[in-house]
Amino acid sequence: MDGIKPLLILLVAAAGAIAPARSATAQCRLCDQPTSARADGSEDDGIQLQIETDLEFDRLVISGGGAGAATMRPDGSTGAEGSVGAVGPRARVGTVLVHGQPNRLVRVDIPRRIELHSAGGGRMVLEDVTTDLSGAPRLDAAGNLSFRFGGRLTLSGDADGQYRGDLPITVEYQ
Repeated sequence: MDGIKPLLILLVAAAGAIAPARSATAQCRLCDQPTSARADGSEDDGIQLQIETDLEFDRLVISGGGAGAATMRPDGSTGAEGSVGAVGPRARVGTVLVHGQPNRLVRVDIPRRIELHSAGGGRMVLEDVTTDLSGAPRLDAAGNLSFRFGGRLTLSGDADGQYRGDLPITVEYQ
């Protein structure tokens, strides 16, 4: 086991998930006929995004110096290359739940690359972020859509520590 050391990588990539912004409207209490009825036809009416699980690489086993990468695919499978010998057994994909108007098509925007930072000032890159979404995602009859995401974590040199980053996710009706 000479030259092999575990590297703790706890990745909270979905912490900054963002739902689409809606225009704010308020009822005028001084107007002639106030109403409590909801305006119809709003494109973003009722769309919600919830992070079910964060993307987490758990612990990486590093065998020697140099560059390496760990991959977590949306189907839950993992891969290691270069100086990364293995990905820990508790690694998991990120899972997102979208809720909105039933049977509506949605557009999901998720960046393909983000930087991760540690408390000690270290940096890593999560790239090739992918999802298991179809080409035209649609909410089901109950107004739900669930999808998973993963990516490829690249590192070089001594990158010991806990790394975190925000992966902004935007969901809009089409």
